[in-house]
Amino acid sequence: MAVKIRLARRGRKKAAIYDIVVADARAPRDGKFIEKLGTYNPNTNPASIDFSEEKAFQWLMNGAQPTDTVKAMLSYRGILYKKHLQIGVAKGAISQETADARFEEWKQAKEAKIEGKRTTLGSEKEAKRKAAFEAETKVKEARAEAIRQREAAKLAADAPAAEGEEATEAPAAEGESTEEQA
Repeated sequence: MAVKIRLARRGRKKAAIYDIVVADARAPRDGKFIEKLGTYNPNTNPASIDFSEEKAFQWLMNGAQPTDTVKAMLSYRGILYKKHLQIGVAKGAISQETADARFEEWKQAKEAKIEGKRTTLGSEKEAKRKAAFEAETKVKEARAEAIRQREAAKLAADAPAAEGEEATEAPAAEGESTEEQA
């Protein structure tokens, strides 16, 4: 009986979430399975991969064949590297302590890389938010300045008209006073 480690789809339309399962190769995609190892959510950035690494390693060592997608996930998490090291231990090429040390070193480097990506994505998001806020502030200030200029133009337009009325009244008053003096 061929056993595969593969994905079983669940979730609603256009928002799929997958279960990582061990199933008979002849079973349908979403049908009967032997054991559920974990979940995979491709909708997040970076994609969320949550599964039991010990069980996956055990199934790989017993001969289960992963599908291409699951193989990429196992490689991403270091399970295939761990299997490679364990085969070296079984053949006597390296000791178990050396294999464990290499795997822990690799895992720490990988975790640092993943955390770096998360912080980069977070800082980029924050930078975009700040840039949008600054652009919005500039637009708001430009609108406020345009309103102030319109108000000043209205006051300036009203002021000469009022001065013009005073100017026409003032010469008439001056004219009357000059005639009285003469």
